[in-house]
Amino acid sequence: MSKRKYWTIGQIDATGVRGPHEKELEDISLSKYSLFIDINRNILVKIVVEDLGGKIENIGFSEDWTISVEMFPEVNIHMAFSYFGDEFGDGVEAEFKYYFSGKYVTWVPGEDIATYIDILMDLIERRLKKKDPFEKNYDRKTDLMEKVLLQRSEPFKLLKKEDEKGLAEFLGAIVWKTAEEWNIKREILPQMFIEIIWSEKKGLDISFSGERLSNISSYHAEFIGIFQINHILRYITIYNLEKELPDICYIMFSRYYTKNIGKWDHRVR
Repeated sequence: MSKRKYWTIGQIDATGVRGPHEKELEDISLSKYSLFIDINRNILVKIVVEDLGGKIENIGFSEDWTISVEMFPEVNIHMAFSYFGDEFGDGVEAEFKYYFSGKYVTWVPGEDIATYIDILMDLIERRLKKKDPFEKNYDRKTDLMEKVLLQRSEPFKLLKKEDEKGLAEFLGAIVWKTAEEWNIKREILPQMFIEIIWSEKKGLDISFSGERLSNISSYHAEFIGIFQINHILRYITIYNLEKELPDICYIMFSRYYTKNIGKWDHRVR
Protein backbone atom coordinates (compact mmCIF):
# COMPACT_ATOMS: atom_id res chain seq x y z
CA MET A 1 0.00 0.00 0.00
CA SER A 2 1.39 3.42 -0.94
CA LYS A 3 2.03 5.90 1.84
CA ARG A 4 -0.65 8.57 2.11
CA LYS A 5 0.56 12.03 1.09
CA TYR A 6 -0.48 14.91 3.33
CA TRP A 7 -0.68 18.55 2.36
CA THR A 8 -1.05 21.75 4.38
CA ILE A 9 -3.27 24.68 3.49
CA GLY A 10 -0.15 26.74 2.78
CA GLN A 11 1.02 24.22 0.19
CA ILE A 12 -2.39 24.20 -1.48
CA ASP A 13 -2.50 28.00 -1.53
CA ALA A 14 1.10 28.00 -2.92
CA THR A 15 1.57 31.71 -2.30
CA GLY A 16 5.12 31.41 -0.97
CA VAL A 17 4.13 33.50 2.05
CA ARG A 18 1.81 33.00 4.99
CA GLY A 19 -1.66 33.20 3.47
CA PRO A 20 -5.03 34.26 4.88
CA HIS A 21 -6.36 30.71 5.04
CA GLU A 22 -3.56 29.62 7.38
CA LYS A 23 -4.62 32.43 9.72
CA GLU A 24 -8.27 31.46 9.31
CA LEU A 25 -7.59 27.87 10.34
CA GLU A 26 -5.48 28.99 13.31
CA ASP A 27 -8.38 31.19 14.44
CA ILE A 28 -10.78 28.24 14.19
CA SER A 29 -8.41 26.19 16.35
CA LEU A 30 -8.17 28.96 18.97
CA SER A 31 -11.93 29.39 19.16
CA LYS A 32 -12.82 25.68 19.29
CA TYR A 33 -10.04 23.69 20.96
CA SER A 34 -11.39 24.14 24.51
CA LEU A 35 -14.51 22.14 23.55
CA PHE A 36 -12.38 19.05 23.04
CA ILE A 37 -10.01 19.05 26.05
CA ASP A 38 -12.21 16.91 28.32
CA ILE A 39 -14.58 15.54 25.71
CA ASN A 40 -16.06 12.08 26.16
CA ARG A 41 -14.47 9.96 23.43
CA ASN A 42 -17.66 7.99 22.79
CA ILE A 43 -19.66 11.19 22.30
CA LEU A 44 -17.04 12.54 19.90
CA VAL A 45 -17.01 9.32 17.85
CA LYS A 46 -20.80 9.33 17.68
CA ILE A 47 -20.92 12.92 16.37
CA VAL A 48 -18.11 12.38 13.88
CA VAL A 49 -19.65 9.19 12.47
CA GLU A 50 -23.35 10.10 12.59
CA ASP A 51 -23.22 13.82 11.80
CA LEU A 52 -20.08 14.18 9.68
CA GLY A 53 -19.83 10.75 8.09
CA GLY A 54 -16.19 10.75 9.17
CA LYS A 55 -13.94 8.77 11.46
CA ILE A 56 -11.51 9.18 14.33
CA GLU A 57 -8.00 7.97 13.57
CA ASN A 58 -4.31 8.75 14.07
CA ILE A 59 -2.45 9.90 10.99
CA GLY A 60 1.07 9.95 12.40
CA PHE A 61 1.70 13.53 13.50
CA SER A 62 1.96 12.67 17.23
CA GLU A 63 -1.56 13.98 17.69
CA ASP A 64 -3.98 12.69 20.34
CA TRP A 65 -6.53 11.92 17.63
CA THR A 66 -7.66 13.15 14.22
CA ILE A 67 -11.10 13.74 12.75
CA SER A 68 -11.01 12.69 9.09
CA VAL A 69 -13.82 13.67 6.74
CA GLU A 70 -14.25 13.26 2.98
CA MET A 71 -15.21 16.55 1.34
CA PHE A 72 -15.33 14.86 -2.09
CA PRO A 73 -13.94 11.56 -3.35
CA GLU A 74 -10.13 11.86 -3.07
CA VAL A 75 -10.47 15.18 -1.22
CA ASN A 76 -9.94 14.40 2.47
CA ILE A 77 -9.73 16.74 5.45
CA HIS A 78 -7.86 15.75 8.60
CA MET A 79 -8.28 17.81 11.79
CA ALA A 80 -5.55 16.67 14.18
CA PHE A 81 -6.02 17.53 17.87
CA SER A 82 -3.18 17.73 20.38
CA TYR A 83 -3.42 18.58 24.07
CA PHE A 84 -0.24 19.89 25.69
CA GLY A 85 -1.44 21.94 28.68
CA ASP A 86 -0.23 25.46 29.26
CA GLU A 87 3.42 24.59 28.78
CA PHE A 88 4.15 27.86 27.01
CA GLY A 89 2.37 30.05 29.55
CA ASP A 90 0.18 31.67 26.91
CA GLY A 91 -3.12 30.17 28.05
CA VAL A 92 -3.40 27.97 24.96
CA GLU A 93 -3.67 24.37 26.15
CA ALA A 94 -4.37 22.52 22.91
CA GLU A 95 -4.59 23.01 19.18
CA PHE A 96 -5.87 21.66 15.92
CA LYS A 97 -3.52 21.21 13.00
CA TYR A 98 -5.09 20.63 9.60
CA TYR A 99 -3.85 18.27 6.93
CA PHE A 100 -5.27 17.25 3.58
CA SER A 101 -4.96 14.16 1.41
CA GLY A 102 -6.30 12.58 -1.76
CA LYS A 103 -5.66 12.64 -5.49
CA TYR A 104 -7.72 15.79 -6.06
CA VAL A 105 -7.19 17.66 -2.81
CA THR A 106 -4.75 20.15 -4.38
CA TRP A 107 -7.38 21.09 -6.96
CA VAL A 108 -9.69 22.64 -4.36
CA PRO A 109 -8.77 26.19 -3.33
CA GLY A 110 -7.96 26.99 0.28
CA GLU A 111 -10.97 29.31 0.44
CA ASP A 112 -13.43 26.43 -0.04
CA ILE A 113 -11.52 24.10 2.28
CA ALA A 114 -11.19 26.60 5.15
CA THR A 115 -14.86 27.55 4.98
CA TYR A 116 -15.85 23.88 4.94
CA ILE A 117 -13.78 23.22 8.07
CA ASP A 118 -15.45 26.18 9.79
CA ILE A 119 -18.86 24.69 8.93
CA LEU A 120 -17.86 21.26 10.27
CA MET A 121 -16.56 22.74 13.52
CA ASP A 122 -19.73 24.76 13.96
CA LEU A 123 -21.80 21.61 13.46
CA ILE A 124 -19.75 19.67 16.02
CA GLU A 125 -20.05 22.49 18.56
CA ARG A 126 -23.82 22.72 18.20
CA ARG A 127 -24.23 18.95 18.46
CA LEU A 128 -22.11 18.97 21.63
CA LYS A 129 -24.18 21.80 23.11
CA LYS A 130 -27.47 20.41 21.72
CA LYS A 131 -28.26 23.72 20.01
CA ASP A 132 -30.22 24.13 16.79
CA PRO A 133 -28.98 26.45 14.03
CA PHE A 134 -30.53 29.91 13.77
CA GLU A 135 -31.22 29.89 10.02
CA LYS A 136 -33.55 27.21 8.67
CA ASN A 137 -34.71 28.81 5.42
CA TYR A 138 -33.80 25.86 3.22
CA ASP A 139 -36.37 26.68 0.53
CA ARG A 140 -35.34 30.31 0.17
CA LYS A 141 -32.24 31.29 -1.81
CA THR A 142 -30.04 34.12 -0.59
CA ASP A 143 -28.81 36.82 -2.96
CA LEU A 144 -25.41 35.09 -2.90
CA MET A 145 -26.90 31.80 -4.07
CA GLU A 146 -28.94 33.49 -6.80
CA LYS A 147 -25.73 35.15 -8.03
CA VAL A 148 -23.79 31.86 -7.92
CA LEU A 149 -26.46 30.00 -9.89
CA LEU A 150 -26.42 32.69 -12.56
CA GLN A 151 -22.63 32.94 -12.73
CA ARG A 152 -21.97 29.22 -12.92
CA SER A 153 -24.73 28.07 -15.31
CA GLU A 154 -23.06 28.50 -18.70
CA PRO A 155 -20.33 25.80 -18.35
CA PHE A 156 -23.00 23.13 -17.79
CA LYS A 157 -23.73 23.36 -21.53
CA LEU A 158 -20.49 21.43 -22.05
CA LEU A 159 -21.71 18.33 -20.20
CA LYS A 160 -22.36 15.37 -22.50
CA LYS A 161 -24.41 12.22 -21.96
CA GLU A 162 -21.20 10.20 -21.66
CA ASP A 163 -20.15 12.37 -18.69
CA GLU A 164 -22.80 10.80 -16.44
CA LYS A 165 -20.54 8.09 -15.01
CA GLY A 166 -17.37 10.15 -14.80
CA LEU A 167 -19.06 13.07 -13.07
CA ALA A 168 -20.84 10.73 -10.65
CA GLU A 169 -17.51 9.19 -9.59
CA PHE A 170 -15.69 12.53 -9.40
CA LEU A 171 -18.38 14.17 -7.28
CA GLY A 172 -19.52 11.09 -5.34
CA ALA A 173 -23.09 11.68 -6.51
CA ILE A 174 -25.97 10.14 -8.41
CA VAL A 175 -26.08 11.73 -11.86
CA TRP A 176 -28.67 11.27 -14.56
CA LYS A 177 -29.53 13.14 -17.74
CA THR A 178 -33.00 13.37 -19.22
CA ALA A 179 -33.93 14.89 -22.56
CA GLU A 180 -34.45 18.26 -20.90
CA GLU A 181 -32.07 18.49 -17.94
CA TRP A 182 -29.20 17.24 -15.81
CA ASN A 183 -29.91 16.01 -12.29
CA ILE A 184 -27.08 15.68 -9.78
CA LYS A 185 -27.90 14.47 -6.27
CA ARG A 186 -25.34 14.06 -3.50
CA GLU A 187 -25.41 13.19 0.18
CA ILE A 188 -23.25 16.00 1.53
CA LEU A 189 -23.40 14.82 5.15
CA PRO A 190 -25.27 11.82 6.60
CA GLN A 191 -28.96 12.13 5.65
CA MET A 192 -28.45 15.60 4.16
CA PHE A 193 -28.85 15.87 0.39
CA ILE A 194 -28.27 18.50 -2.25
CA GLU A 195 -29.82 18.23 -5.69
CA ILE A 196 -28.43 20.36 -8.51
CA ILE A 197 -30.57 20.68 -11.63
CA TRP A 198 -29.55 22.30 -14.89
CA SER A 199 -31.46 22.81 -18.12
CA GLU A 200 -30.71 25.03 -21.07
CA LYS A 201 -34.10 26.72 -20.72
CA LYS A 202 -34.15 27.32 -16.96
CA GLY A 203 -30.47 27.42 -16.12
CA LEU A 204 -29.06 26.21 -12.81
CA ASP A 205 -31.08 25.42 -9.68
CA ILE A 206 -30.42 23.78 -6.32
CA SER A 207 -32.49 22.22 -3.53
CA PHE A 208 -31.85 20.70 -0.10
CA SER A 209 -33.46 17.74 1.66
CA GLY A 210 -32.90 14.99 4.22
CA GLU A 211 -33.89 13.86 7.69
CA ARG A 212 -30.89 15.55 9.32
CA LEU A 213 -30.96 18.74 7.25
CA SER A 214 -32.21 20.75 10.21
CA ASN A 215 -28.93 20.00 12.04
CA ILE A 216 -27.14 22.44 9.75
CA SER A 217 -28.05 26.06 9.14
CA SER A 218 -29.51 26.94 5.75
CA TYR A 219 -26.68 29.50 5.45
CA HIS A 220 -24.05 26.77 5.79
CA ALA A 221 -26.03 24.36 3.58
CA GLU A 222 -25.88 26.97 0.81
CA PHE A 223 -22.12 27.22 1.11
CA ILE A 224 -21.76 23.44 0.86
CA GLY A 225 -24.05 23.60 -2.18
CA ILE A 226 -21.75 26.18 -3.75
CA PHE A 227 -18.77 23.88 -3.12
CA GLN A 228 -20.58 21.09 -5.02
CA ILE A 229 -21.21 23.37 -7.99
CA ASN A 230 -17.57 24.52 -7.92
CA HIS A 231 -16.39 20.91 -8.01
CA ILE A 232 -18.64 20.17 -10.99
CA LEU A 233 -17.03 23.10 -12.79
CA ARG A 234 -13.61 21.58 -12.07
CA TYR A 235 -14.75 18.38 -13.78
CA ILE A 236 -16.12 20.31 -16.75
CA THR A 237 -12.90 22.32 -17.03
CA ILE A 238 -10.42 19.42 -16.98
CA TYR A 239 -12.38 17.52 -19.63
CA ASN A 240 -12.66 20.53 -21.93
CA LEU A 241 -9.21 22.08 -21.70
CA GLU A 242 -8.92 22.30 -25.48
CA LYS A 243 -11.87 24.70 -25.58
CA GLU A 244 -12.08 28.40 -24.75
CA LEU A 245 -14.06 28.10 -21.55
CA PRO A 246 -16.17 30.65 -19.68
CA ASP A 247 -14.00 32.74 -17.33
CA ILE A 248 -15.71 31.27 -14.26
CA CYS A 249 -14.09 27.88 -14.98
CA TYR A 250 -10.57 29.18 -14.52
CA ILE A 251 -11.10 30.48 -10.99
CA MET A 252 -12.30 27.19 -9.51
CA PHE A 253 -8.84 25.78 -8.80
CA SER A 254 -6.21 26.23 -6.13
CA ARG A 255 -3.10 28.25 -6.79
CA TYR A 256 -1.09 25.01 -6.51
CA TYR A 257 -3.08 23.52 -9.39
CA THR A 258 -2.76 26.51 -11.71
CA LYS A 259 0.90 26.98 -10.83
CA ASN A 260 1.97 23.37 -11.35
CA ILE A 261 -0.66 21.65 -13.50
CA GLY A 262 -3.01 24.17 -15.11
CA LYS A 263 -2.49 25.71 -18.50
CA TRP A 264 -3.52 29.23 -17.51
CA ASP A 265 -2.56 32.01 -15.09
CA HIS A 266 -4.03 31.84 -11.61
CA ARG A 267 -7.16 33.97 -11.25
CA VAL A 268 -9.02 34.84 -8.09
CA ARG A 269 -12.74 35.14 -7.39
